[in-house]
Amino acid sequence: MSTSRIREVFAYLRVADSAAAIDFCARAFGARELFRLVDPSGRIGHAEVQLGPAVVMLSDEYPEFGLRGPRPGEDPPSCIHLHVDDCDAAVERAVAAGAVVTMPPADQFYGERAARVRDPFGHVWLIGSENEALTPEEMQRRYTALMTQG
Repeated sequence: MSTSRIREVFAYLRVADSAAAIDFCARAFGARELFRLVDPSGRIGHAEVQLGPAVVMLSDEYPEFGLRGPRPGEDPPSCIHLHVDDCDAAVERAVAAGAVVTMPPADQFYGERAARVRDPFGHVWLIGSENEALTPEEMQRRYTALMTQG
């Protein structure tokens, strides 16, 4: 039996308006659009944006194929986690681009200053910057202490 190694992993976001989402990513996170494929109806069937070292893929919704973005008022089942140099500055930039803060920046037990924002399309972005280098054992100790309080 042959094996195949994984070469890359991509987040693939579906949104009601990919063009607006690409603009948001550029303004909020400094993303650079690599390319887009537009179908005859004008919907974006596939687009790619570069965010630092990563590529995120996007497409418009295609409900006729069961492809939908987050629903308004509902938390999506996943989030995108960005490691940045300055959490507070990144959150400010995301808010200026239209994101809403759902968890303000704060120091966390796992050694990051972290915050959570929701973009105008319903996707959640966890934004963090390292403020303390911790071993997994120390993180576990702190997590156990946190979860057994009070």
